[in-house]
Amino acid sequence: MRLRQDARVDPERLAFAKRVQDLVLAVPLLVVLSPVLVLIAAAVRLDSPGPAFFRQRRHGFNNEEIVVWKFRTMRQESADARAERQVTADDDRVTRVGRVLRKTSLDEFPQLLNVITGEMSLVGPRPHAVGMMTGDVQSAQLIAEYAHRHRIKPGVTGWAAVQGSRGPMHTPAEVIRRVELDIEYIDRHTFWLDLWIMLLTVPSVLGDRSTVR
Repeated sequence: MRLRQDARVDPERLAFAKRVQDLVLAVPLLVVLSPVLVLIAAAVRLDSPGPAFFRQRRHGFNNEEIVVWKFRTMRQESADARAERQVTADDDRVTRVGRVLRKTSLDEFPQLLNVITGEMSLVGPRPHAVGMMTGDVQSAQLIAEYAHRHRIKPGVTGWAAVQGSRGPMHTPAEVIRRVELDIEYIDRHTFWLDLWIMLLTVPSVLGDRSTVR
């Protein structure tokens, strides 16, 4: 899909429409998925000792820090709140249930709460952990435009995600590509593009078995 920007779109109207879109979709979705979320929470607790949820401080709109909710996918004693060691294939920190949740992105569902509270949007750049490392360097230091991805609320899914840039970033090239895709979305995003990204999310995520998440 070719991204196009409509110069006639008022940014304030677009932001309002995006917020309405988030609430209209996220609230019913959370209600419908509640039984599934309860079952997932129970599975996480039964699989390994520790809480069902994992909370992590991440960058939000205007670089403000927010607390993002996820289902816990790692052993409690190995939890990495600052993402100093990004997940790798066959990572021994990830639990059995956690592997399934990561492969299907079901671990992200609790972020619907972040959407409803207004900290996140359904669509936007994926929020990165504060201080996240790529190798021995903070990811934010690898590209000068990194902070530009925070000019809009972070999303549960996004343009970069459906273009194959999701999960851990182990090289500077992966960080640069992610940021470039995020900025492309921010510069060109529309209400209809958001709907298109949401439609692409499920087949993009479930059809990709090679990406480590």
